[in-house]
Amino acid sequence: MHELIIIGAGPAGMTAAVYAARKRIDTLLLSKELGGQPLTTTGIENYMGYQYIEGPELMQKFEEQVAQFPLEQRMGQGVVALSRLDAGFEVRADQGESYQGKAVIIATGKRPRPLNVPGEEGLRGRGVTYCAICDGPLFASMKVAVIGGGNSALEAADDMVKIAEHVYLVSLTPLTGDQILTDRVRDASNLSLFLEHEVVEIDGSSRVEAIKIRDLKTGEVKRLEVGGIFVEIGLIPNSELVNGLAHLNSIGEIEVNCANETNIPGLFAAGDVTNVPEKQIVVAAGEGAKAALRAHRYLQRL
Repeated sequence: MHELIIIGAGPAGMTAAVYAARKRIDTLLLSKELGGQPLTTTGIENYMGYQYIEGPELMQKFEEQVAQFPLEQRMGQGVVALSRLDAGFEVRADQGESYQGKAVIIATGKRPRPLNVPGEEGLRGRGVTYCAICDGPLFASMKVAVIGGGNSALEAADDMVKIAEHVYLVSLTPLTGDQILTDRVRDASNLSLFLEHEVVEIDGSSRVEAIKIRDLKTGEVKRLEVGGIFVEIGLIPNSELVNGLAHLNSIGEIEVNCANETNIPGLFAAGDVTNVPEKQIVVAAGEGAKAALRAHRYLQRL
């Protein structure tokens, strides 16, 4: 039995792993991949120590730091079940393996929120994408739509106006992102804004051909011919693992106190999967550090 199992290897999980290793805790790090959401983030300008760095580059530096310590890592394994034992917890991976730990830190982050409109699922990966930094170059010189009005949507639009023929930015609400991003996007000559519009359908046979949007004020439906659609309407917490075990809030985030403790002794959570406000890389990293330090104190008291 391990002393600590960390599930998730984004900023929170990897930072927790470093702090756990420095405390010489017998730790297992489990995750589908290293990096988490920052792998799909473009320029990062608010992580201390770097005036500008790309998301994948920052996560590479995290990974290099984790690799300095002799902790066990099992990458490429998703976790499908978590249960309590008399002496701790059991974690079951999607490939059938089971692991036991005296304490667990959940750092599973969030995933993109879908539109849930006709045509989306069938055209996923065939013009419908949830990552502009990953797939943007595939749509160079094409007309595309970006869905959303927050920072992620504005960043995607800013990326795409540089390479696309035209960008349609469609948002249910007025723009809510940072003013610097809003100003940058509004100045683009090849961008059209459709604020207070909703997506009602995605058209296409083998690939995306158009998107239908409805004006929320007038009810008018417009058809925009596009070859690609970038869905940037927020994220869903990857908290299903603890549903029925730990307390979740109304939007599915794991509820933790200021010490990253859940309502279950020995079960901790950190990063975007929790109810901690302000989903930022620097915040997630700090929460990962706190969770590992609290887990260390918990293990000392056993």
